[in-house]
Amino acid sequence: MALEITDATFEEEVLKSDKPVLVDFWAAWCGPCRMVGPIIEQISEEYEGKAVVGKVDVDANQEFAAKYGVRNIPTVLVFQNGEVVGRQVGVAPKKAYTDAIEGLL
Repeated sequence: MALEITDATFEEEVLKSDKPVLVDFWAAWCGPCRMVGPIIEQISEEYEGKAVVGKVDVDANQEFAAKYGVRNIPTVLVFQNGEVVGRQVGVAPKKAYTDAIEGLL
């Protein structure tokens, strides 16, 4: 299951991680987000132990969404060593997300 990341846990879970981190910025009311959600869950299971896969509800946690310029959702950011190394805005095929992680492993 994808990790629920909040403004309070973002720095610890994402920025300080020693593994690649894929973060899905989403909201419950967002139709395209509901399409991406199951893909993110599958990736979290497939990459367990190899990468961190999490979700940020932008309605409840706006600090880091604003910091990283998330204006449209879903937006999936990929982090390595605390830096953004990939960005996907809108719905994309699963391979787009897994390729981003694979490139960092």
